[in-house]
Formats: sequence, C-alpha cells, structure tokens
Amino acid sequence: MMMMQIPIPIPMPMGCHSNSNSNGRGCKTSMEIKWANSRGRGKRRVPIYISVNPSHVNPLHLRDLFASCNHSSAAVDLNKLRLALSHTSLLVSVFANLQHSPPPFLPFPVGMVSPSKSQLIGFGRAVSDLGLTASIYDVVVIPPMRRMGIGKMIVHKIIRILTSKDIYDIAALCSADQRLFFGACGFGDDILGSTTMMYAQPQEGAAPLADKALSTSQD
Repeated sequence: MMMMQIPIPIPMPMGCHSNSNSNGRGCKTSMEIKWANSRGRGKRRVPIYISVNPSHVNPLHLRDLFASCNHSSAAVDLNKLRLALSHTSLLVSVFANLQHSPPPFLPFPVGMVSPSKSQLIGFGRAVSDLGLTASIYDVVVIPPMRRMGIGKMIVHKIIRILTSKDIYDIAALCSADQRLFFGACGFGDDILGSTTMMYAQPQEGAAPLADKALSTSQD
C-alpha cells in the first residue's frame, strides 16, 4: 500500500445537486441521483443514488461489496466494521438497481433508485482530524459497474466535502494498481516524500523490529 496526495490545495465548489435537505456535514445535500454511463461497445445508462448518510450503509452489505471486489484477503469482522464506520469522518455510498434498466429517453430517474430498493455497488470513506488532514480509504465499485466513472464520483464527492471544511491536506491509501486511478482524480506523490509503513506484529518469542534496529544502530 502507498499514500498519494492532492499536490495543490485548490478550493473546489460543492457542486451538489439533489432534492434532499442539508446533512449538516459541510455538503449542502446528503444525496445525489445521477446517470452512470458505460464506455465502449454495448453502452448502457444506469441511474445511481449517491449518499453521504451513514444510516444508508448496511455493514453486512458493505462486507459483501468488499468481498466481491477482493478488497480484503480475509472476511471482515462485522463488529469491527461497524466500529470502523462509526469512527469514519465521511463516507460515500452508491446504489443502483441492476435488475431493472430505465428507458434511455427518461430525463431523470427520480424515484427509480434508492438505498432501500437498490444494491450497494460502490463505497468510499475518509478519516480526518477535522481540522488539518484527511485520508481516503476503501474506494470500491463492483466489477460489473466499473469504467462508468463511479469511482471518480466517489472520490470527487469526498474531496468536495473535505475542501468545503477547509481541509486540503488529503491523502489516499492505495495499492500500486490504483495509482493511475487516483492520479486521474488529481492525486500525486507526497511532496514531502512520505511513504506508508504498516505495523507487523512480531512472532511470539521474537524481538521487536524496533529493538533490532536500535541494537544494529548501536553496534
């Protein structure tokens, strides 16, 4: 895993479009309904519901989404997932009704898609100190709905809300395979040259790595 950052803190307008009331989190609205359009041959147009309301996310459905995206090497513990969500500063969830496609001439799919009637097909979240910095985690979209711009919508939604709170030091935790995606979302290498290191729990009876490093430095 590695960290990427937005290199230049440029204020971004909220740009939310919705018929919902304010969610009190810095974004004018808690939901948006948009069209997601596939690329290439066999184009299709799917209405999606984008929400920042935590109550719309069912942890069981989110765990299934992570599994379908191979986002975790092991099954995610539901209790830990609930705890993680409760401590998340901002989350974005995306829903779509994959069973029914609306007519292509429909101007706007209001009422055709909602969290209660549709499948969770995308997700992303941010953890922040709510003053200076934030980090983006767990941006996923189910395979059948990829290459429709949904992942970029999730990231841009998170960035709009964070920057509306004057938080511009935004990092993204990503794998090497995700660098191109986050690069397309405006992220670049950390200007301070920082890298991500993960804590490795020492095996029983083994000396902690820090002790080994300290011992080596004193030799």
